[in-house]
Amino acid sequence: MTEKQFLIDDFKLGESWRLFKIIGEFVDGVEALHDLGPAVSIFGSARIGPDDPTYRQAETLGAMFARSGFAVITGGGGGVMEAANKGAAEAGGTSVGLNIHLPYEQIPNKYADICVEFKYFFVRKVMFIKYASAYIALPGGFGTLDELFESITLIQTRRIRPLPVILVGSAYWGGLLGWIRQNLEKRGLVSPGDLDIVKVIDDPAEVVQAVKGALKA
Repeated sequence: MTEKQFLIDDFKLGESWRLFKIIGEFVDGVEALHDLGPAVSIFGSARIGPDDPTYRQAETLGAMFARSGFAVITGGGGGVMEAANKGAAEAGGTSVGLNIHLPYEQIPNKYADICVEFKYFFVRKVMFIKYASAYIALPGGFGTLDELFESITLIQTRRIRPLPVILVGSAYWGGLLGWIRQNLEKRGLVSPGDLDIVKVIDDPAEVVQAVKGALKA
């Protein structure tokens, strides 16, 4: 066997073993969350500090959802994630953190009473979607946008049941939605009505009521 063939075979073996790691992460997630009950996934930036109004808004949302009988699922890190977990935990609700291993930023917050660790983003995103009754996005960066657009795409393509997708903060999200209307909707790159999947709401109490109302409909 040549050295080149040995390296190829070694790579294939590594890929095969990686599948077991991926399956293991799915198993860990399902075992941790299958009895969770009604839950909402809350997304947003890890870079927002406790003095930021968005942090306080996420904390309020976490508490309100907990008092309304929902578990709160976040990415388990700091910023908006920490705030939502904190609000849920301090209100006596179930607070879930789906933490991802990253070389920077992602340090698990102390407010999640159920914490699941992931290496693979796509496994983690399945858990966000599978166990949530609604998706709530606060201001955030690329990760937040990734999670937001994946949930919209899955609803649009009917891969999951229609669920509320709520953007909190019209000042933050208005420019993005305007760009979508101008550059995608007008050119026919998305279908008429696709943006109806998303609602923009500023007040936390209205967010909670919108979710409860949608689930009763």
